[in-house]
Amino acid sequence: MGKTKTSKYDVAEHLRTPEEMAAYLEACMEEADGDATFIAKALGDIARARGMSQVARDAGLPRESLYKALSGDRAPTFDTILKVVNALGLKLHAEAVEH
Repeated sequence: MGKTKTSKYDVAEHLRTPEEMAAYLEACMEEADGDATFIAKALGDIARARGMSQVARDAGLPRESLYKALSGDRAPTFDTILKVVNALGLKLHAEAVEH
């Protein structure tokens, strides 16, 4: 039997429309369970799908800083998250949670 060759899956290659990007972010926010770095990584995936340089310009952030903030290695500031979400043409929303 021959070896099976696999390739790395990159979600950014599959986020083509604003609706897909919004649905992806919504799903990640539900799964994150309060993990800000998980959300940052999801925003990074969406930013790569849109074009990191353009998102950085629209957010008013240096591209290198944006890569670091959205790498998932650390939690970005809330200010950075808001700038990126706005630059992506998305919005965050809140809803009551039943306990």
